Amino acid sequence: MDLHEYACHDAVGLRTLIAKGEVSAVEVEAAAREALAWAHDRCNALAAPLFGPALDHDPHGPLGGVPFLIKDTGPMAAGVRFRCGSRSLGPGVPAQADHELMRRFRAAGLATLGLTISPELGLSFTTEPLLHGPVRNPWDPSRTVGGSSGGSAALVAAGAVPVAHGNDGAGSIRVPASCCGLVGLKPSRGRTPTGAGLGGAAFGMLSEFALTRTVRDAAALLDAVHGPAAGGAFAAPPPARPYADEVLPAAWAGRPSGGGPRVAVMTQAWSGAAVDSEVAAAVVRAGGALAALGHHVEEASPPLVWDDVIRACVTEAIGVAAPFLLAPRQPPADRLEAVSRRVLADARDAGAIDLVMGLDAAGRVARDLDRFLAGYDLLVTPTLARPPVPHGTLDYDDPSHTVESWLRAIFDFGPFTSVANVTGVPAVSLPLGQSAAGLPIGVQIIAAHGREDLLLRVAAALEEAMPWRDRRPPLAVDRA
Repeated sequence: MDLHEYACHDAVGLRTLIAKGEVSAVEVEAAAREALAWAHDRCNALAAPLFGPALDHDPHGPLGGVPFLIKDTGPMAAGVRFRCGSRSLGPGVPAQADHELMRRFRAAGLATLGLTISPELGLSFTTEPLLHGPVRNPWDPSRTVGGSSGGSAALVAAGAVPVAHGNDGAGSIRVPASCCGLVGLKPSRGRTPTGAGLGGAAFGMLSEFALTRTVRDAAALLDAVHGPAAGGAFAAPPPARPYADEVLPAAWAGRPSGGGPRVAVMTQAWSGAAVDSEVAAAVVRAGGALAALGHHVEEASPPLVWDDVIRACVTEAIGVAAPFLLAPRQPPADRLEAVSRRVLADARDAGAIDLVMGLDAAGRVARDLDRFLAGYDLLVTPTLARPPVPHGTLDYDDPSHTVESWLRAIFDFGPFTSVANVTGVPAVSLPLGQSAAGLPIGVQIIAAHGREDLLLRVAAALEEAMPWRDRRPPLAVDRA
């Protein structure tokens, strides 16, 4: 299997070839290793040398033999050293056991080949850790890949792997998806396993999943890994049928005029952040495409209080910091970047009243969004306020930042994504636009809690109506 043939297939396509015996899993893995070496050399996206061999997995799983990567912040895989993008963890801390999601990735048959770079502690909308340097965007190496799942996004966009793990605490799957022209699904709270207890799940605001190039890959992977973990703090209602069925043409084609979901479209940020005109135009075009598909579309926005969103996200940062503060050995402060130092210090000083106030703010945001979604099935927004910005636009090592000022800075770039984390609803970023300079523009779609079925069905319809399959970045494996 040559690189061009390999990179032209998504995960479902590769698995089909393997299952039919048209190519072996060994051949696919060899092509993936060559592709990863090529892409990493140009994008700087791998956090460590590739595993040799791939981590143990079930070759007969639904995605048996499909090359895969996990993010350097976890899900933890037994025996693998993780650094969380930080110089403070030295050569890395070896995981003692598999995270539940990692166990499911193995059972699905994914052949995990390596770790991808993330910003330190995963707390940025760019991926430029001092430990590794910036990950370069395959569409324009001078631009950000987004964050925090930026290393994964770069390698999927370049065609080095068809799918890679990402987690999302405020937009960390959807932001890189927008920057790199990918599908980025953040599942509902409780849909996929997160950490143990409330703190490990960042008080329910963190979701675990992946970045893909196609909607059908997102559906197939969600079928393979969804479901609550034993003892988990959250759960989502089980789907009525496989998610893969939702993306088939029969699920969304041929609906009567006006019989589709009720769709609200908004282009202005709750925070007041300026939205680029090309970004707003992409959202309007997506709304027009949905109207052409028979959906009822109108301009509307939920009346959310932005300061409540910020307060909830400050509380979430405490949940992110908790595992580091509870570790037997504290990371040395002089090896941490400035915002990490501030997050850990503030988390150490936070009291019970601080947490209660933050969670109460999250509850108010959730109630306001729930009331809005009682009148609409979907909310369509930009994913980011601007196309991918130049490296250095957001400086995580700036000591002048407080936790709140840092959040306001990254949310000036991405003011639309964190609401889905605060409220626990599912959201997806789709690569429906492109700037005049050739940079990807993502459009976000939000649904009510538990409605990944609707989200994937509509995403598949838009993939057909506004196709992106033929767009390839300049730094793509199939152009090697």
